[in-house]
Amino acid sequence: MRILIVDDNPTNTIIVREILKKENYRNTVVVSSAKDMLERLGINNTEELAEVGPSDIDLILLDMMMPEIDGIEACRILQRYEQLKDIPVIMVTAVGDSKKLAEALDAGAVDYVTKPINKVELMARIRLALRLKLEKDWHRKRDQRIQEELKLAALVQNAVLSAPIRDPHFEIDAIYKPSFELAGDLYSWYSLGEGRYGIILLDMMGHGISSSLFCMFISSVLKDTVNTYVEPEKVIQELNRRFNQLHIESKLIQYYFTAIYLVVDTACKKIDYVNAGHPPALFYQSDGSMVKLDRISPPVGVFDQIEVETQTLYYKGEGHLVLYTDGLIDAAEGTLTLEERQAWLMAQLQGCDHHFDKEKLRRLFFDKHAPREREDDKCLVWIALS
Repeated sequence: MRILIVDDNPTNTIIVREILKKENYRNTVVVSSAKDMLERLGINNTEELAEVGPSDIDLILLDMMMPEIDGIEACRILQRYEQLKDIPVIMVTAVGDSKKLAEALDAGAVDYVTKPINKVELMARIRLALRLKLEKDWHRKRDQRIQEELKLAALVQNAVLSAPIRDPHFEIDAIYKPSFELAGDLYSWYSLGEGRYGIILLDMMGHGISSSLFCMFISSVLKDTVNTYVEPEKVIQELNRRFNQLHIESKLIQYYFTAIYLVVDTACKKIDYVNAGHPPALFYQSDGSMVKLDRISPPVGVFDQIEVETQTLYYKGEGHLVLYTDGLIDAAEGTLTLEERQAWLMAQLQGCDHHFDKEKLRRLFFDKHAPREREDDKCLVWIALS
């Protein structure tokens, strides 16, 4: 435990050091000015905000009235540095002006003692400040550990997303931008053999850890579900059954997810799909027309049993499907209704070529718009057919 004493009066310094020694606080450092204190902490130029490393000082006893830089200004300078601002500063002052003391506390000091120094009062304030610092250090280390674990979890979550496919009659790729390190969107696709592919895009209710954990659960059952049941209505019903098996006990929050699941048959040029409460997929055909996959069923997880019906459409020649989560239409600027935002999305996509142009799509929907306070996850899946 190292305490830094800052005072331009040697007598005051001697008195404070003796008080601390008798209380077994022997590891002290003494400087005679705020400027020397800042240099001791690694700040050599108060005009420029330079990088400063961690300090070995646990607490500062700082005289308020000093030449060049007074204690209040020194506190303000410390607050500019991430590595130093949490060092508790106790102001030592002969000033009884309540406005000055309030100014010192506003500047970053955690407490103050008045001269002549009362030993009992000084030690009580030091013990309190050190106790609060230990608690704050513990919280900071815990938060750092949580952030490291979240980054690892995000890497794991990203690893389960499907890789692009480039086949002669079928290409699929995606762009994904989580709003947080952990997100609630998930896409996956599977080759079912004989030119057929199962594709799903889902959007879990909410954000953060809970949504990402639900996504990881769905991811863990998707492959077996898709390969076992294949048909869209059976896959969605099975996902609903498995999701409800979690027996979520919260009465305040209704957990669910929207999803669109398709089986694309490139041999028969057929698309079977179920849309479970999800934004409508858009199918751009070779003749320039566009079809919405908007026959919507209830979201997954709302009801114990879900009634869905597979929809089918056929295509000729080249075409492409665009699947997306609702965060993508929120990229529209201004205060717009849901219908107006969907119309904006379709207008942006109208000028896109059949083949996947990742850079252009990034510019249109992911990069050019300023982030919002509660921005949603954004995901776009592009399926090119020929």
